[in-house]
Amino acid sequence: MSKVVSIHPYFKVHSGKMEDFRKLLDQFVEATAKEDDCLWYDFTVSGDVIHCREAYHGAEGLLAHANNVGALIGEALAISELLRLEVHAAKEEIEKLKEPLAELGPEYYEFQLGIGKP
Repeated sequence: MSKVVSIHPYFKVHSGKMEDFRKLLDQFVEATAKEDDCLWYDFTVSGDVIHCREAYHGAEGLLAHANNVGALIGEALAISELLRLEVHAAKEEIEKLKEPLAELGPEYYEFQLGIGKP
């Protein structure tokens, strides 16, 4: 079974703050590029909503990332609203994340089956 954990936050940027938020994106990418357990990390935009597509080797990889970019997340949440946060993973990985991510109130999606390529 896959140990990949993907996380999908959606940020609604406050009016007049899109340029400030976009500047944070470079900082997020620069910090995350140094993480060994990051599988992918990118941003997409729809109007005033910014979505981050990201995945890690296991819950430990995600938690290491959260620790690494914690200050940046705080800056982002000062100029946006977290509309939605999804975590997709195997049940065992979800269990490791429930307590550390409880404050963010994510929706958990449990892995069922699929095709993965190394």
